[in-house]
Amino acid sequence: MFVIMAYDVNVERVTKVLHVGRRYLNWVQNSLLEGELTNAQFARLKADLHKIINEEEDSVVFYVLRRQEYLDKQILGLEKGGQTIMI
Repeated sequence: MFVIMAYDVNVERVTKVLHVGRRYLNWVQNSLLEGELTNAQFARLKADLHKIINEEEDSVVFYVLRRQEYLDKQILGLEKGGQTIMI
């Protein structure tokens, strides 16, 4: 599955959420990551994030598509990020 993850979390947790997200997905730009995941990887990503975020004030949104080919991504302006996972 192709997953897009967007997050809006307290500044104290931004770095931790980004590092967890980058273990599974490619960084696109501030607070946005994307990439192909298996069901098991997606479950681990959500479990790892659940340990970090405060559900009363933080938000993480996932957009899940069957495959990347179903996505028509259009970029206006500078393309940030990359297509490689940093470990």
